[in-house]
Amino acid sequence: MEMDATVLADALTRLKRAHGQLGGVISMMENAEDCEKVLTQLAAVSKAIDRAGFKIISTGLEQCHSARERGEKPPITPERLEKLFLSLS
Repeated sequence: MEMDATVLADALTRLKRAHGQLGGVISMMENAEDCEKVLTQLAAVSKAIDRAGFKIISTGLEQCHSARERGEKPPITPERLEKLFLSLS
């Protein structure tokens, strides 16, 4: 499945935000900041990455559905999408 940057702009934005948050978590750990604050930020990073992954999966589902409606072969099988989806959970 090819990824279209315009369609996946939301996922890319989430990943960029997570990238920045992860840098913050690393700095917090290097500065021996409060464990609770570090874990709260780490959870936010994890959630942002998960949401980006789910956005990519939903885009794949949309592409498969559109291809079927046009009578074309989907770019990825439903079974493969399911496996990818489950790998995120």
